[in-house]
Amino acid sequence: MKSLLWFGAVGASAAAVHFGVVWALVENWGLPALAANVAGFLLAFGVSFAGHHRLSFAAQKATVRESLPRFAAVAVLGFVSNELLYALLLGLGMEYRLALILVLVGVAAMTWMLSRFWAFRARAA
Repeated sequence: MKSLLWFGAVGASAAAVHFGVVWALVENWGLPALAANVAGFLLAFGVSFAGHHRLSFAAQKATVRESLPRFAAVAVLGFVSNELLYALLLGLGMEYRLALILVLVGVAAMTWMLSRFWAFRARAA
């Protein structure tokens, strides 16, 4: 249960960074939402990996060396899903902030499962 609570807190922090970057780049610099989403993802990745490695899945004792590449794969899969769903919702005329919130929440469940059972699982000795 503690792992899930930390996952939520870290995920919310990373999502806030992601959302804030997208919002700032769209509103202040006029970047297209899909391009701004790439920048948001890249900045949020660091927050997400550090928090999940040190807090959410620390009990699994995976090293950075073994968990970083696996988590990067999970994050890229999550981002591709994020970008495709985001493009779909934007294409349907949904407001960009609402679409982003829905996508971030939707991809979180997949990310938790893959992180918990694969990315941060320590190799058997």
